Amino acid sequence: MDLKKRLLDSVPAFNAVAEAVAGLKDKIPDFKRETEYVALVHKGHYTFYHGNIGSSDVDEPMPVRKFESAVNEYVSPQSTAKWAKWHRESYAVGALARYNLNNKCLLPLARKFAAALGLGEKNTNPFYNSLAQLVECFQVVEHSLVIIDELLQTGIKAEKNPAKPREGEGAGAVEAPRGILFHRYGFDKKGKCVKANLCIPTNQNHANIQKDFEAFAPMIADRQPDEIRLLLEMLVRAYDPCISCSTH
Repeated sequence: MDLKKRLLDSVPAFNAVAEAVAGLKDKIPDFKRETEYVALVHKGHYTFYHGNIGSSDVDEPMPVRKFESAVNEYVSPQSTAKWAKWHRESYAVGALARYNLNNKCLLPLARKFAAALGLGEKNTNPFYNSLAQLVECFQVVEHSLVIIDELLQTGIKAEKNPAKPREGEGAGAVEAPRGILFHRYGFDKKGKCVKANLCIPTNQNHANIQKDFEAFAPMIADRQPDEIRLLLEMLVRAYDPCISCSTH
């Protein structure tokens, strides 16, 4: 019950932040670029942990176990991290990708503030990733309250899940804050990990950031150097890249 109260008490603070951000929305650069958006999808849910790999470019999701066929990592001469592409030269992951693919499953409070922030069903302005992150704050608080109420009604039962080492391999995916994170592990018969492959959000976004730069820079080339620098920094920060963890 204490956790439920803390979540309920957080809503007014989120409301205040949303109102402040909505008041600054006209400060966001008017920049749009069509690209592919990739995120987990799970019918009827705004998902972070379950489902298959969805794309804005195709109707049929791909099983997570085939993620290497989706990310298609490659080496770029200008980068120390791998890049990725699927149906186009680049794709985007993160809050805006999740929102674009799953916004029909938003809970009422999150849906209300998505409308207040001016987010439609499809958004192609990368700066809006920050707005989508705020909408997701409402979504996770609202969903957490639903889960807590369910647990209070049904109770929690201790479960035993004994594990015996055996040879095998498996893949998984989770929506980290920066976007979808894929991981695959192989184990020998003693249960030791003998191989692993991780594809994290930043290296999936690398190519898309570059394509955004190529489209956005000419639009602002006539401005003062300090303003150009600020706007390009804002664009990068909208993706919140973590270069150190994107190099495998």
